[in-house]
Amino acid sequence: MVNTDDFIKRLEILLEYYGLSASAFADSIGVQRSSLSHLLSGRNKPSLDFILKIIAYYPEVDLYWILNGKGEFPKQESDNITVPTTAPSDLFTKIEESVKTISEPKPYLSLKDTDEIERIVIFFKNGTFKEYIQK
Repeated sequence: MVNTDDFIKRLEILLEYYGLSASAFADSIGVQRSSLSHLLSGRNKPSLDFILKIIAYYPEVDLYWILNGKGEFPKQESDNITVPTTAPSDLFTKIEESVKTISEPKPYLSLKDTDEIERIVIFFKNGTFKEYIQK
């Protein structure tokens, strides 16, 4: 069970970290402003949909941190490749550039100049994934 008071404190940390008002934050994750207002006032508890929208839009937010304060914010990535937050049409070019600039590629990752990326699937620790297909 999520402790609502502690959740509100972590939500306020997010607002301060990103320099957003409650209204701007609500707009960014696609929820009604009143929903966020009710959460911040303690009137309502966060829904799973609300939590998933936060971690989908703000990948620096760790699921376990936002839910129960365990872990860290912003979460630290252990991989050298960072996925840019650009439109999917740009994504393939950016990923190819990132892969080519790795000094010591992992044995299972090799990209030749003649290879073309057809599809990218990104798996998140919360069990969800996003798939980008080049058109």
